[in-house]
Amino acid sequence: MDSLRFIFWEAMKALSLVFLAVLAAKGIGSLRADGHATESRRLARRLAWSRGVLYAILLALAALGARGVGYDLAAQFYFWASQDNLAHSEARRAYANARRAVQLRPGVLRYWQTLARSKFSQQQFASMLEDEPAFRSMSGGRLEEEDALRFAFAHFFLAEYDQAILLTRQLIKENRDYAAPYVLEGMAHLNQKKYPEAERRFLAVLQMFPSQEHAVRGLAQVYFLRGERARALAVLNETEKFPFPADARQRFRDLKALYGAAH
Repeated sequence: MDSLRFIFWEAMKALSLVFLAVLAAKGIGSLRADGHATESRRLARRLAWSRGVLYAILLALAALGARGVGYDLAAQFYFWASQDNLAHSEARRAYANARRAVQLRPGVLRYWQTLARSKFSQQQFASMLEDEPAFRSMSGGRLEEEDALRFAFAHFFLAEYDQAILLTRQLIKENRDYAAPYVLEGMAHLNQKKYPEAERRFLAVLQMFPSQEHAVRGLAQVYFLRGERARALAVLNETEKFPFPADARQRFRDLKALYGAAH
């Protein structure tokens, strides 16, 4: 649907450009000199010169308009190509196409978002964070939820835990039923060895979503790192009461074996 809408509006812009150019050309061509013969010849020469100038201006404006439409189309095609690249795990090609879309139309947020996704997939976290001001300027100073979470993850992977927490707290404030920022904030506190804060965040998630795997593993890790091996195992055993996919249950068994073997 978005593709059809884009094509429709680009076609309308092109048709409008042609229509206005034709009207302007007819208007310029209708300039004629009337009156006394001598004055008419003198005026005709001036009008001929003026028409030449106006036609040149019209041609230049038409060329600029056509160039703008061409840039819009090219940027959109690069954007679509980048999305397809990401869907097929072609991160480097996705980056190249998204970057070209941004270069052609730097004021379009969705092109920046695709560029950020391609950078994230290649672990270009520092480069991605350099683009944050552009996101804020195009979003009225406020990041969209998905963008804010992606930037928070970038800070986390760069071990910039305080910056990650600033973003996750804002996300939680705006949407208290969104599990991902709770888990990420818990992991940030865990890496900072702030175990009580990490415990609170993981428990908050599990109260809302008892089958949130990452929160389960994070809470078990908190207890294990605090030396409370029995509590860590109890958290993992509690998962038997909730529906988890088979691969998650296998990961829980692996953790139980690891924690159970530790002394």
